[in-house]
Amino acid sequence: MSFTPTEEQAAALEAFKGSVHLAIQAGAGTGKTSTLAHLAEQMSQRRGSYLAFNRAIAQDAATRFPASVRCKTAHSLAYAALGHRYRERLNSPRRPGWQVGQELGLTRPIRINGTEILPTTLSNTALKAVSRFCQSADSELDHAHVPRLRSLEGDAAHAELAELLLPYAQRAWADLHSPYGGVVRFEHDHYLKMWALTDPVLSGDFLLLDEAQDTNPVLEQIVLSQSGRLQIVMVGDSAQAIYGWRGARDVMTGFDACHLTLSQSFRFGPALASEANRWLRLSRAPIQLTGSADISTTIGPRSGRPDAVLCRTNVGVITELFSLIASGAATALVGGGDSLRSLAQAARDLIEGRRTHHPELVLFTSWNALREYAEYDPAGRDLQPFANLVDEHGPEAILRAVERLVPEAHARVVISTAHKAKGREWPCVRIADDFTPPADTDELDADGKPVPGPINEAEARLAYVAITRARHHLDPTGLNWINRHPDGKASTD
Repeated sequence: MSFTPTEEQAAALEAFKGSVHLAIQAGAGTGKTSTLAHLAEQMSQRRGSYLAFNRAIAQDAATRFPASVRCKTAHSLAYAALGHRYRERLNSPRRPGWQVGQELGLTRPIRINGTEILPTTLSNTALKAVSRFCQSADSELDHAHVPRLRSLEGDAAHAELAELLLPYAQRAWADLHSPYGGVVRFEHDHYLKMWALTDPVLSGDFLLLDEAQDTNPVLEQIVLSQSGRLQIVMVGDSAQAIYGWRGARDVMTGFDACHLTLSQSFRFGPALASEANRWLRLSRAPIQLTGSADISTTIGPRSGRPDAVLCRTNVGVITELFSLIASGAATALVGGGDSLRSLAQAARDLIEGRRTHHPELVLFTSWNALREYAEYDPAGRDLQPFANLVDEHGPEAILRAVERLVPEAHARVVISTAHKAKGREWPCVRIADDFTPPADTDELDADGKPVPGPINEAEARLAYVAITRARHHLDPTGLNWINRHPDGKASTD
């Protein structure tokens, strides 16, 4: 490799040579994969594994690491060890939820707190309990894995639901253990959990864990169980821990290891590094970034179309999609339009008097019921923008807009949520308007104006991820409120 290490990278190599466990905080664009490849190259007499977040990252890493390192996902290791036994079930056709529910024994609706829950919803909820168990480090499937349903979130109601559904979830988990066929569709997370329950032993001298700040508990369990026999090197960015809402957690901060940092970003210049540091402080991150002096990254409003528009919500995505398509721009959506399509179809069903099976809207019997919940129930406030958008444009307009999306390779502009933009970068990025500031408190400042509430750390991390996707220009329009917030004092570095 042609590689001139920075002082931080050289320090990481010295620590790696000492065979101690490492936790490396690697900020946005700081070359974490190149650094890990350099460590492995310099110690090529040692053999190990690199665990990647997804298959595409693993395949790319395989071209960069020496032959002494096996670049895999946790799923690929689990498949080789155990999952291959279930090959036929993995290729089985999808089945409607009501059919699975019937064969599990869920054939009649139930009523909890006056809310009728249909068999299809009961079946889907039982299967989600299995999914949550598979993502956990738990050894037994129990009541805690049964998810709460929207508009049925109370403890008593959830306890009643969990008591009813746990036996069916356990029946589904037992069904999945037959390699020769069964009722429940077999998924990749199923064999990963089965493998984890066998206390697997990984071969080699070391284990490199990428994206360690967003590790789900089952993978954490597998990795930490190796610490007595392998050198563990965790690398990630705690400020990019944005998947806590789906069970992931940052396993680096509490890891008993030598803690190092990579703070020199090779993606953008000093101006953007300074802006990133503001959000890093707000997220209480253990790192501050330095930009590359030879990269000119500008910040501010810009006429003309950006390469990417990053949104906070699906509603923001729809709003940007309407605007860009109306302007004639060939537009792509990271991840495709399936999630928007299913939301619009669910809204159409409710408006036309039909129940929907969309997991977010499944318990609403009509569009008016959803509107009332969104407007008057504090738990439903996140649905208010979606309801307003549907009322303004109608679901058919959303569906037509989704159909006009083009593949990314043919797009002039790419739209993404900040979550799906993680790991990506573009020359010019604009931040959409749906990154809203925190609500005002009841306090007044010296001028008699309401004092804004504190900035949520999770929201600060998401803003950091969004702005650091830019290489040459950032239009931070949707986050300009930070300049007026008491905690938003600009970086002085």
